[in-house]
Amino acid sequence: MASSSRRGPYICGIDAAMDVVSGKWKSLILWELDTYGSRRFGELRRGLPGVSEKMLIQHLREMEEDGLIHREVHREVPPRVEYSLTEHGRSLNQALRPLGEWGTQRATRLAAESAGTPA
Repeated sequence: MASSSRRGPYICGIDAAMDVVSGKWKSLILWELDTYGSRRFGELRRGLPGVSEKMLIQHLREMEEDGLIHREVHREVPPRVEYSLTEHGRSLNQALRPLGEWGTQRATRLAAESAGTPA
């Protein structure tokens, strides 16, 4: 269990869900793995500009502990580690899809407002 995770008791379902995806990078890690499938650490880091190595490691560990991602170590020289979504992670990504659509609409509206045109 990750020491930084709250793990309940929860007030409602949204509280429980947000506890699992809290942090700037977790939803983006979910998106990256859903979009591209299994990824190595370096591929994830390149796909998420601005994330520090420390933060990515921390989030990946927490997400693995929460059952959202699977970490597979290939016994090669040098060792190769790949991350992929579990069924639980895929179901969370499906649940986040409407939120992403809402965010796209918001970004479009804000862009239109800043350009001085009604959305």
